[in-house]
Order: sequence, then C-alpha cells, then structure tokens
Amino acid sequence: MFNALVVTRDEDKKTSASVQSIDLDQLPEGNVTVAVEYSTVNYKDGLCIGPGGGLVREYPHVPGIDFAGTVESSEDDRYQAGDKVILTGWRVGEVHWGGYAQKARVNADWLVPLPDGISAKQSMAVGTAGLTAMLAVLALENHGLKEHAADGTPVLVTGAAGGVGSVATALLANLGYKVACVTGRPEASEYLTSLGASQIVAREEINETTKRPLESESWSGCIDAVGGPMLARVLGQLKYGSSAAAIGLAGGAELPATVIPFLLRGVNLLGIDSVMQPYESRVAAWNRIATDLPMDKLEAMIHPASLTDLPQLGKSILKGEVKGRVVVDVNV
Repeated sequence: MFNALVVTRDEDKKTSASVQSIDLDQLPEGNVTVAVEYSTVNYKDGLCIGPGGGLVREYPHVPGIDFAGTVESSEDDRYQAGDKVILTGWRVGEVHWGGYAQKARVNADWLVPLPDGISAKQSMAVGTAGLTAMLAVLALENHGLKEHAADGTPVLVTGAAGGVGSVATALLANLGYKVACVTGRPEASEYLTSLGASQIVAREEINETTKRPLESESWSGCIDAVGGPMLARVLGQLKYGSSAAAIGLAGGAELPATVIPFLLRGVNLLGIDSVMQPYESRVAAWNRIATDLPMDKLEAMIHPASLTDLPQLGKSILKGEVKGRVVVDVNV
C-alpha cells in the first residue's frame, strides 16, 4: 500500500480530495512503474482538484500532471530499474492517474531521463511550466531573438510571477537578455528582480485601452503567459520582424487584434504547447534547462508542500495566489 491524493465524486457530482492508501493493483495500465519522489502544482492540477472536477473524466482520480522519480520496473528496453526519470504532460493527471501518489504506472513514451546537472526536486521546480518556458525561449531564438535583442531592447514576459513567467525570466536573464516583467502584483517586484528582471511593468500599463494598432517598438520579443487583450496590445509594441511566443489563456482565448502588426511589422505569433512534444525535443529542452537555468535562482522559486497541502493549494493557484513553483514531496 502507498499514499495518494485521490479525488472522488458523489452522486450529486460534488468532488472532494483526500489522502488515501491505495494498492499497486489500482494503478492504470502502463509499461513502466515509477517510485515518485516529487511533483508540483500547475493550473490544470487546480482544475482537477477543484469542486467542479475540471479536466477529469473518470473517478476516482489521482491528479498531478508532472512527476520525477526512480524506475521500479520496466517492460521497455529504454528504462531499467534505478533510472531517474521525469514526466510532464501527456494528459497524465487528467485522463491518466498522475504524480500525486508515491507510485505511478505510465507509458514509457511519456518519460524522459533526468539529465545530469539537475536533481529530481529541482526538475519539479521546473516542471511543465519551466519546460514550456524553455520551449518558448528556443522558439524565439529560432526566430532571431539574439539579433533583435542585440541593441539591448528588452524581452517582455507577461504573467511573470507565475510558474512559466518565473522560469522564463530566470532563463532569459541568465542567457544575457534584458528582461521586462509584467505583473499585476506590486509585491512581486523584488522577487522578479532577484530572478534577473531589469524592468517591472504594471499590468495596467499593458492593458491600457488603445485604438492604435501599432506603437513604439519597445520589445525584442515576448513570452506571453496571459493571452487575450494583453497579447493583442503587445503585438503592436514588438520590433520589426520579432516574435511573441504565446503560452497561456488566462486572459481569454480571443485575440482582439488586427492584422496590421503582422503585415506592416512582420511580427510572428508562435504557439507553444508542451503537452505532446516529440521525445527528441523534450530531451533537448531538458538538457538546455540543466545547463542554462541558474540553480540558485531555481531554488529561490521553490515553495515546499506535501500531499495533505494539495486541496488548499489547488484553490490558491486558481485564484492566482501562488508565486514561483510549489514542489510537492509525496513522501512526507
């Protein structure tokens, strides 16, 4: 028997989450069994834990879209007992039981080896949010970010105090870029500055209504974790030929923009989805994280938690109250 956070649903479709002891035979099918050490808390986890059930289709359910741990048994030649592995995305924690348990059984294709230079705990401070941030940085660099930023024009990061924004800020600063961070939380300014931000921009300043489709070329690129009207405004502020890597939809799925930034400034809008990235790109991104992300700044983002903390943390992340990265030690 081992412990897991189990979400159940009653006849009135009301959900509840509690730590329970479950048996290995209750785990879903998969060809690799992992002794989980750490997980983390993402917005999707909050939806799965929350009273509405969010993304969960079948109950009982174990949430947790990320985990890191050690292979216990494997029917796949790529992994042997004792190998350290990471899992992010692939609908784990949504339609397949996830990382909020001391053991998990998954498909080998969903895993990647834990790279040298980063611990299991640190990898969960990165998690899906940090992997997404790294993919965004790589996409911007593939579209000329270094050239656009060579004159010192900052890269803009929206939703900067969240998980994606925090890791993106630290990554960009460590790579030598000037970083401007957008946040609606003035108390987060010191935190973002400690990660390497050179400029803090109030959310209201970017959200200010304007009828101008083009404004001053203020940013060499953007990692946008908000979407909606904020992204539309930023598109008109990007330098000629530069790009915005769009990640989140917290500000809404609609984009109230015109085609003018794309036609007259040659701006690129890059969609970043980390859920079903090919194995090779996931490995490459994790290797870059292990070498390019400053571990001291990563440690500063970490807020420790246990399985019993998760019901409240699920509510907090949906309210936008979580700063940095929550790392869940499933064995405490």
